[in-house]
Amino acid sequence: MSETMTLEDLAPLAGETAAPPARVYEKKIDAQGRSYATGKRKDAVARVWVKRGPGKITVNGRDQTTYFARPVLRMILNQPLIAAKREGQFDVVCTVSGGGLSGQAGAVRHGISKALTRFEPELRGVLKKGGFLTRDARTVERKKYGKAKARKSFQFSKR
Repeated sequence: MSETMTLEDLAPLAGETAAPPARVYEKKIDAQGRSYATGKRKDAVARVWVKRGPGKITVNGRDQTTYFARPVLRMILNQPLIAAKREGQFDVVCTVSGGGLSGQAGAVRHGISKALTRFEPELRGVLKKGGFLTRDARTVERKKYGKAKARKSFQFSKR
């Protein structure tokens, strides 16, 4: 009962409980030199292909300036490229469906970020720190029975 353990006695055990090695991310590029990812936001889903090029962004077969007319939405698309200092170096082709324009822009941004990390895994840290790889899980709250909308009640009358 009076036996005590020293740090030297515990040293052999330290090797057994060491943390697993850090995950290594590798390039995923197809035969055409493209990298693919799916981005999601609200009800919108975007399929995004990224490849080296002059920096043209095509959404559903149209240029980004015609599809996303508002400058704020185009700014959202370019955020991951600007954060990674890769604007004008990649062509982006994407098809997006579901939701409204704001959700679609967020889905394309998410897809571009994921595709960039598959094209250049060393960009993961920068994009992760900027919050571009996290899927924004906020969606519209469902309507409940007995309510006018998700939370709004009908007008109350005592008599």
